[in-house]
Formats: sequence, structure tokens, C-alpha cells
Amino acid sequence: MTHPVSIDIVADLVCPWCWLGKRNWDAARKLVPDIPVDTVWRPYQLDPDLPREGRPYREYMKAKFSGANTERWTQMRTYLEQAAPAAGIEFHFDAIPVRPNTLNAHRVLRWAAGQGVADAAAEGLFRAFFADSEDIGDPAVLARIAGEAGLDAALTAELLASDRDEAEIRDEEAFFRKLGVTGVPTYIFNGRFAVSGAQEPQVLADAIRQASLEPAETD
Repeated sequence: MTHPVSIDIVADLVCPWCWLGKRNWDAARKLVPDIPVDTVWRPYQLDPDLPREGRPYREYMKAKFSGANTERWTQMRTYLEQAAPAAGIEFHFDAIPVRPNTLNAHRVLRWAAGQGVADAAAEGLFRAFFADSEDIGDPAVLARIAGEAGLDAALTAELLASDRDEAEIRDEEAFFRKLGVTGVPTYIFNGRFAVSGAQEPQVLADAIRQASLEPAETD
């Protein structure tokens, strides 16, 4: 007997591995069409201390991957750019203008989840940042993406001008940090076990099958 599977995807919307991981996750679900799967996006800010207006991308990356880390970033970037076409995505790293603070983007994703359009919103946010070189810390950009995903763009703009759900996002992120999440994407299956990194679709599909053998943990 198989059971429905609930998966928490802990991710940040400026993480290139997370966009690749989302596409791999989409492919994985197609490999197990007979197992009901509920995907819940969870917030994680790789750099929560960034100012709300963000920092110029080149300046930010130079500071983060200077010295001995330069080669590491070069290797990661090469891998990501080579893996992107098979996943149907594009990374335009050289054209990204700003490394944003992602608190507002996570708020939009939270509201999208409430309307059942979280996957569409996540895809729109990843694409805007990595492929279209947009600042997803800009409330106007976020409101437009929300509208394209199926939310009310005007209402989203009003909510972004307030502090609605900011504390909830921070609390949720803190919960997953305390749980031991140190990198993203992290997939948590039925609250029982986790898989880290942008794994291949077959690996994720196997994890879905494993998780379906037991019912999800309940509070």
C-alpha cells in the first residue's frame, strides 16, 4: 500500500541550485504519477543580513567568492550552465544587476501557496532573477510576478508595503535552521527524512517511492 507524500522544499529564490532542483523535482513527480504528492515551499535566506535594497551583484559575488573561493565559484557556474539546457532553463549570471534580500520574495511565495499557485510563483521568481535579470527584491517586480502567477497584483503591492507575514517567514526559516538545514535545496519527505541538493529526477523519484511506504508524520 502506498500513502500520499508531503514534501517540504526548503529553498531560496536566488539559489541557482534551487531552480535546477525545482525542475528536477517537476521531472521526478512525472516518474511516479500514481503517488499523490503535495509540495510545500519553505523559506530559507542564504544571506538574511543583506540590506532590504540588496547589493550590486558583481560587488556581492566578488566579496563572497574572492581569493581561494574564486575557483570554486567558477566550477559551480560551469556545471550549472552545462546542466541548465537539459532542465529547460537558462542562467545569465553576468547580466544579474542586484543580489536582493529575499524576504519579500518569500512573502510572495507564501501568499501564492495560500492560493494554490506556489509552483507557478516559484518558477516566475527563479526565471525573473536568473534568466530575465530582474531585481526580485523590487516590490513592483514582485507584484507583477505575483499577478502572472494568478494572485491579485494590486493587493500584493499593498501587502508588500506592509510588514504582513515578515515575522512568520523569519520564524519558519529559524525552525528549519534549528532542524539542521544548512544548505538548499533540501527536500523533507513526510517529515521523516531529507534529501539535500539538486538531485537527479530519478533520485528524487526513488525518495518519493520510499516515503510513500509509510504515512506522513502528524503533529
